Amino acid sequence: MCTHTPHCPAAHSSDREAAQAIASHPEQGWSLLCNGVLVFDDTGDLLPDGRVIAPHRPLAITA
Repeated sequence: MCTHTPHCPAAHSSDREAAQAIASHPEQGWSLLCNGVLVFDDTGDLLPDGRVIAPHRPLAITA
């Protein structure tokens, strides 16, 4: 789906969330990246093939 240069990371690469957003709906809590990945506000992802990547927020550090 990515047509700009340089090309964005593929949907299955570990840096997939670095792709450019082509549609953003913050009121609904999601964005569509140019590599076809849906990124949700809870940090979960939905890949183009239907696979789900669970939310992966960093753990809070307590003092």
